[in-house]
Amino acid sequence: MLEFDHDTLAQRVLFGAGKAASNLAAEVERLGADSVMVIAGPAESNLADAVTREITPRLRYSDVAPHVPVEIAEKARAAALEHDIDLVVSIGGGSTTGLAKAIALTTGIPIVAVPTTYAGSEATNVWGMTEASRKTTGVDARVLPTTVIYDVLSLLTLPVELSVASGLNALAHSVDSMWAPRADPINSTLAVEAITALSGGLREIKSDSASQAGHEQTLYGAYLSAVAFASAGSGLHHKICHVLGGAYNLPHAQTHAVVLQYVLEYNGPFAPDAEQRIATAFAADTAVGGLSALRADLDAPRALRDYGLKESDLPEAASLILAAVPASNPRPVTIGSLTSLLHDAWAGSTSGSENSR
Repeated sequence: MLEFDHDTLAQRVLFGAGKAASNLAAEVERLGADSVMVIAGPAESNLADAVTREITPRLRYSDVAPHVPVEIAEKARAAALEHDIDLVVSIGGGSTTGLAKAIALTTGIPIVAVPTTYAGSEATNVWGMTEASRKTTGVDARVLPTTVIYDVLSLLTLPVELSVASGLNALAHSVDSMWAPRADPINSTLAVEAITALSGGLREIKSDSASQAGHEQTLYGAYLSAVAFASAGSGLHHKICHVLGGAYNLPHAQTHAVVLQYVLEYNGPFAPDAEQRIATAFAADTAVGGLSALRADLDAPRALRDYGLKESDLPEAASLILAAVPASNPRPVTIGSLTSLLHDAWAGSTSGSENSR
């Protein structure tokens, strides 16, 4: 018998090339906002000028950092309260959206998100902040952006390497959704469609970094992935990456892009139905083979040691991650198996050493 519980998050999505500024102005008017805070890091300053050209923000804020350090969140919250902000507009990637969520978490101020990467945070009610090298995450309805404005023209100048890493981060949302704690048939269907869109879109971007069609398919897939993830919750992959990012300040997208291969190798044989659906989405014989072929085509990030993780960090990392592993993971996880998985990801091993775990 088919039986499951599923929550669909309420959110308005506006998708259209070249329409970010007009869509934002329309949303500000629809929401009746009088005091708008625009968050955009220095790299997005010119884009923010263009996106906000039809509104008059009360505050422009640019102090953005990866993994949302608590001290930066507190400063942004204070600035929002000082200026009597009634709407936060985030223009940027996951770090920018994350800072907007940190403000919303304690103030309840609504968010309109204008993503510039494929991070997917804009479509989830998940927040995360880092303090003393530990990243804490949670779920709260207040942090889900009221509206997401997708404009593919905002991503056409994204460097190919970042498009690849960010797109694989989005792909990880889909794969994790297949066996996360609240996985269900609706999440799985969204995830499968997302994997197909992402794999095709990313290959097109790799071939032609300015391909509007490639970026549109990738953006579409990233949104579907994030919706699936928001409902299904965090699986083993995301628990690993959250710990690594917070404890060792690793870059978010690249960490996800590396770790995904090893989690799929680890879990896939123990979740045969999910494995076969992932393989079909890749148009491959196996899920791992499909992901491996995509990573080879994209020249994807290969090893965590390339991003600052030290081999000596692995025992501590394994201990921290083990405490957060979901009980629903399809394969049992031990300190030994987790350490082996992390070592393979650290080294960029392609030996298929999952058989020895």
